[in-house]
Amino acid sequence: MTSHPQSTPSGFPEPAPELDDDPSVLPSRRCPVAPSRPAWHADVRKILIVKWSALGDVAMASAIIDDVRLAFPDASLDLNTLAPASALFSGDPRFRRLLVIDARARTRRLQHAWRWLREVKSGHYDLLVDLQSSDHTRLLIALLPFAGSRIRHRLGWRGRFPYTLNAMQSLRTAHPAARMQALLASAGIESRTRQPALHVPEHLAKSVRNRLTRDGLRAQQFGIFMPGSQAGGWLKRWGVENFAQLGRLMLERGVSHIVLLGARDEAVDCRRIAQMIGSSHPGRVVYLTGLHVLQIIEVGSQSLWMVANDTGIAHVAAACNRPLVVLCGPTDPRRVKPIGPQVRALQARGGCLNCYGKSCRLAAAPQCMSRIAPTGVSRMLLDGFHETSDVAIY
Repeated sequence: MTSHPQSTPSGFPEPAPELDDDPSVLPSRRCPVAPSRPAWHADVRKILIVKWSALGDVAMASAIIDDVRLAFPDASLDLNTLAPASALFSGDPRFRRLLVIDARARTRRLQHAWRWLREVKSGHYDLLVDLQSSDHTRLLIALLPFAGSRIRHRLGWRGRFPYTLNAMQSLRTAHPAARMQALLASAGIESRTRQPALHVPEHLAKSVRNRLTRDGLRAQQFGIFMPGSQAGGWLKRWGVENFAQLGRLMLERGVSHIVLLGARDEAVDCRRIAQMIGSSHPGRVVYLTGLHVLQIIEVGSQSLWMVANDTGIAHVAAACNRPLVVLCGPTDPRRVKPIGPQVRALQARGGCLNCYGKSCRLAAAPQCMSRIAPTGVSRMLLDGFHETSDVAIY
């Protein structure tokens, strides 16, 4: 058994009940129960799943996609997604093929749409699961018969046409994963997967394990910070000073190293945090750059815990089933929290919250994020998660 520093718990207890009374807001804890297996399931041999969203949304949807795979173990499975998210399924043996077609592209849109129709027709699918269910996907699915494609079973929401199966009565839940689980339940598909289901090819896992060894990082002795967010969502960032202070507190309490993960947009913040912590704790901060997105899962699986802003790679990291804390302010944790039994979201109580703005109307820095104190986060990581008068836990 791997040893842990004495002061740090290896997992999270169950959080307090949510403020929302809806029992499926947190899909990692309660999943919609599907009815008995419908007879039409036996006729499904080829399946297409459509999910066009950003990286984090697609990572979350991978749990739903795996539930479809488990429900139809003998069927072939194809996935239609966009190029940025396709890296999540690199070398994934669950899929016969990936259809990476951006039918929403601003240029040559008609050409991309026609290609999408032709590719879907060539798949001869028995079941199409539209996890996007946007106006655009609905239009393309409605056009399939005119392209000579007749998919007998079409699953989606937002009304019947062009779907043969839908979950219009099950969309009051706040969390996107809960809505997708309700969609599957309407088709008799059970939700069993409690966290993102992503496959890490062995060559990627091995190369990053070797890199951790070279950097002196031992399993379950380091913590991970994901301090960024996309450039347009800077309001969701907790701030370099807060991450640096938390890093110093955790190093003083027995954690061996702090590992920083971030994309190109977050490089400046990561370097500043490394410098600020390194000034008092030299050699104990490692900024891992140039990782394949799937390698985040392998790094996370070796960590004690992870702390992140509301960012796409936090949803990827949730796949490793290690303790993950997501800090929320301008976004609602009941809607954006990554799924998984080891995930907790923190948000300050009171004041301006959940504005989803691009700038703070009250101050130069987001006040909702600054009210989450590093000392409070460190106590929760070290001593267990208990709600306080200042911070709520989801």
